[in-house]
Order: sequence, then C-alpha cells, then structure tokens
Amino acid sequence: MRQMKVTQSTMTNELKIGLVSISDRASSGVYEDKGIPALQKWFSAALASPWQLESRLIPDEQPVIEATLIELCDVAGCHLVLTTGGTGPAPRDVTPEATLAVADKVMPGFGEQMRAVSLKYVPTAILSRQLGVVRGKSLILNLPGQPKAIKETLDGVFTAVPYCIDLIGGPYIETHENVVKAFRPKSAQRPAS
Repeated sequence: MRQMKVTQSTMTNELKIGLVSISDRASSGVYEDKGIPALQKWFSAALASPWQLESRLIPDEQPVIEATLIELCDVAGCHLVLTTGGTGPAPRDVTPEATLAVADKVMPGFGEQMRAVSLKYVPTAILSRQLGVVRGKSLILNLPGQPKAIKETLDGVFTAVPYCIDLIGGPYIETHENVVKAFRPKSAQRPAS
C-alpha cells in the first residue's frame, strides 16, 4: 500500500480529508492513478478553511479497503474520507460492501444525490452503487473513479458535506462560494472569518 501525505496547514482545528483510490491496475503500477490528483485539485479550489490530506492507493480487495477506511477514520482522525472506484456491478467492485462493513450509520441521501447528479451526464449512472456513511466522527463517501465524474459529483453533493461534518463533531468548514456553496440552516451559521 503506497501512502502520500499532502499538508495544506498545520492548524489544530483543520479539516482532515482521507482520499482512497481503489484500483488493482493503478495500485500495481500498470497505469497512473488520476482519482487522487483530481480530488486534490477540487479541494484546492473549493475549500477556504485550513485542511490537510491523507491519501492511499490500494487494490480492489474488500479486507484491504475495510482496513484502510478504519485506519483513516479511527487512527488518522480524518473527518471526511472519499473513495474513488469500485462502485459498479463488476465482480471486483467491492467498495460499497467494504464501506457498509465499517459503517455506524448509512446516509442514503448521498448515494441518491450522487447518482442523480451523474444521470445528468451518463445513463450508466444507474449502475453505480455509491454510498455515504458515517463511522464515528467521520463521513465516508464513495465517488466515481474518473476525474470528470469526480468533479461533477462533488460539485453536486458537497454543499451538504460541511453541515454533516458539523453534526458529527468535526471542524467548521468554509468554502469558496464561486466553486461550491456550503449550506447550513441559519441557526448553524457562523460569521464569515
């Protein structure tokens, strides 16, 4: 398992994001992973709050996926964990099964919205089994594997992520509204910093 850490800030109340690219071929070096760079680019543009990344490139093996998700949530302390790849119907696509195995709560609205967003672009979005779950104080979301689809999906669902992270005990996240506007009820909003 290869690891890479990118730190944007060293503040203590920063958002910690775990990125997991799940691909047999990319993890074995057959081709270059494009999921993690796409996620890094999106967060660099979208987040106004301090943040840091922990990333992992792993094969499509359910025990490895489960162990990686547990490590990022429970040991690394990531508030948000995003996976890319492994959400389709193929026999090796086991990301949703691994995600459910480590979940405390299922957040069905995230999967529903991710598919709804993707259906605007491709009819095969109905084949996706993307999920959103909570494990402890971490939100885990299964994203598609292609950079274009990752951006489209995040543009469509991230608006609800900051408030969800508030509700499960994470840091207050501010975004660049020209990229994505975080939605919170008025009672949960803080003055802009």
